[in-house]
Amino acid sequence: MAQLHELGVAAAATAIRNGEVSAERLVQTFLDRSAAHVHLNAFVSIDADTSLEAARAVDRARSGGETLGPLAGVPLGMKDNIDIAGQECSAGTPGLAGHRPKKDAPVAAALRGAGAVFLGRTGMHELAFGITNNNAFSGAIRNPYDPLMIPGGSSGGAGASCAARLTPGGIGTDTGGSVRVPAALCGIASLRPSAGRWPAGRIVPISLTRDTPGPMARCVTDLELMDRVVIGSTGMLSARPLDGLRLGVPRGYFWEDLDCETERLCLEALTLLRVAGVTLVEADIAGLAALNAAASIIAFYEPGRDIAAYLEESGASARFADIVEKAASRDVQGIMRFISDPATMVPQALYREAMDVHRPRLIKAYRDHFAAHGIDALVFPTTPLPARPIGEDVDVELNGRRVPTFQTFIRNTDPGSVAGLPGINLPIGLTGRGLPVGLALDGLPGDDRALLSIAAAIEALFPALPAPKLDPANIQSGQR
Repeated sequence: MAQLHELGVAAAATAIRNGEVSAERLVQTFLDRSAAHVHLNAFVSIDADTSLEAARAVDRARSGGETLGPLAGVPLGMKDNIDIAGQECSAGTPGLAGHRPKKDAPVAAALRGAGAVFLGRTGMHELAFGITNNNAFSGAIRNPYDPLMIPGGSSGGAGASCAARLTPGGIGTDTGGSVRVPAALCGIASLRPSAGRWPAGRIVPISLTRDTPGPMARCVTDLELMDRVVIGSTGMLSARPLDGLRLGVPRGYFWEDLDCETERLCLEALTLLRVAGVTLVEADIAGLAALNAAASIIAFYEPGRDIAAYLEESGASARFADIVEKAASRDVQGIMRFISDPATMVPQALYREAMDVHRPRLIKAYRDHFAAHGIDALVFPTTPLPARPIGEDVDVELNGRRVPTFQTFIRNTDPGSVAGLPGINLPIGLTGRGLPVGLALDGLPGDDRALLSIAAAIEALFPALPAPKLDPANIQSGQR
């Protein structure tokens, strides 16, 4: 058996079920490892006592001959915007400090019912409104492959903890790329489920139209297992044969203006796919950027409504005005003031046009594109560039130019998010500087299991990334 901290979700569950390792020993292994690498700041809190007691309960159940759930004893990191009964859920913002929900979010209840152990709360970009995870309230989260770099966000704590082997896997949330961007930058796999496939209740929201929780792990097998648990499926998944698979390659928009190392690795990936028998269909989705015009309108209109509803449902003492007033990170302060000020907030008429006209057109464009070209999925670089230094929150360097940080990193993941598509990130290699690069797959709404099957087959073409060398000494003094 591999070293315990190298076990993934499915392998850990099997080892516990077969009696190869006790759940308590496994959980303690990850607790010890997390304590040894606090420099990454991947967790905002760890509940060691509760985790160990839950693990001991699993061990007692196994010793007593009870049937174990599919995730029994497996420690997971849970993003700090997902309600877990009795645990603080701050969503990385001062306005929710001390908020302790009394009930699990439905996604947490499903995982707990399968025996998962919630090791701790993973850090995030404040209120999930960003991709750097440079959080002024809870501190910057560091990329395990280079602690001076961002891990991506907003689910950066889940991505960093999984990549660093502080957890076998975790649960993040995704509004415009927030489980796929950190997965790409940290070298792990992730799934954004189709809109509505995973329950989004009792999660601090941005936009209930766009938000979804989703799994993050080091392999597709683990994503599939967590997906199966949450949706209540019993069907097992097998890899789809690559010979005869048709993948769309939309060069326009998705493959434009890429970092040279990202482009090199992704083009090499296309060559591997072609050699494996995949038919690559090069065709663009006409007018995609214009069709995606609804993206920011929806994301800036719905928070005021949806966050207020969450606060009421979860029993929080804070109100939306408190969240706005106390926002700590400069970028999030600006967003929250913009969306709450009557002088700048999105008019309802514009929002209704986005929901009733622009978003349906975007969904139809994807469906028409798939049908016209007979493709099974789209393939493209998850992000146009690898991780960039912590602190570059406004703009980053790309091909000799300074470009907007947020818009650049989510460029490729945002349209599918607005359309409610399932999306997967697969790690495909490291740049010359040792930073991970991810390859994205998008399917049509509801085709999550088929997309996972495709991803499982494609994943086998690429060697596993080497584990990051975690060295706190690499952090420069004074770096947040």
